[in-house]
Amino acid sequence: MEDEKPSFLDVIKSVLASFFGVQSDKNRRRDFQQGNPGQFILVGIVLTIFFILILFVAVKVILATAT
Repeated sequence: MEDEKPSFLDVIKSVLASFFGVQSDKNRRRDFQQGNPGQFILVGIVLTIFFILILFVAVKVILATAT
């Protein structure tokens, strides 16, 4: 299992953990040794855009109900 590349779900979990600043040392080592940097960058960009869209929609809904 130590030589296994991280699955796509593992990549998503690692990126989400990095958003919160919590990552186990074991997973961090796996990510840096066997992971593909392109996957982490792509997932990070997509999740960041998704987060911004959620904030945008939440603000629009709050402003619409405040008037």
